[in-house]
Amino acid sequence: MKWEGQRRSDNVEDRRAGGGLPRLGGGRGIGLGTIVIALVAGWLFGINLLTLLGLLGGGDLAPPAAEAPATAPPPGDTQATFVATVLADTEDVWGALMRAGGAAYREPKLVLFRDATRSACGVGQAAMGPFYCPADEKVCIDLGFFDTLQRRSQGHVVPGSFTRGTSAQRQRWLQRGYASGSLDQCDTFAAATF
Repeated sequence: MKWEGQRRSDNVEDRRAGGGLPRLGGGRGIGLGTIVIALVAGWLFGINLLTLLGLLGGGDLAPPAAEAPATAPPPGDTQATFVATVLADTEDVWGALMRAGGAAYREPKLVLFRDATRSACGVGQAAMGPFYCPADEKVCIDLGFFDTLQRRSQGHVVPGSFTRGTSAQRQRWLQRGYASGSLDQCDTFAAATF
């Protein structure tokens, strides 16, 4: 599929310039004990150390550029342009499908962030991968996710860590919907087996 030169969505909020990292301590000092706890918890649970320090120190995330108008990806930013193009494609396809079904499709915002960001669903971290928050109708992605996918593709697969099905299951459901052209065929919740 050729995506270059296709329409890009205007529903992009680029928070990468602001960093979105936690302010350590929220104005309070962080003690050695807090740092040790953050190091251990980060190591055990795979959580970003800066996020843990910010939360343990009573800090908060730096304010996101939520009030800023949606911005297009900067010229030459291939990954940002790619995700904005994919988002435009989902807007076109789901908008048409929902209209045909007598409903309206509310287009989500795409939030580009680095390391961590605030959402109405809580703190989003790069380690979580892309996520959708229904409370603010935003899709958030740290574009470093693509780099994490190329490194992990070199290693081994851990099926127990999958949260959205195995690649075979996702492929089976995609093919089922694609072949039938019916949204009813994509209802994984009603299926006896995934």
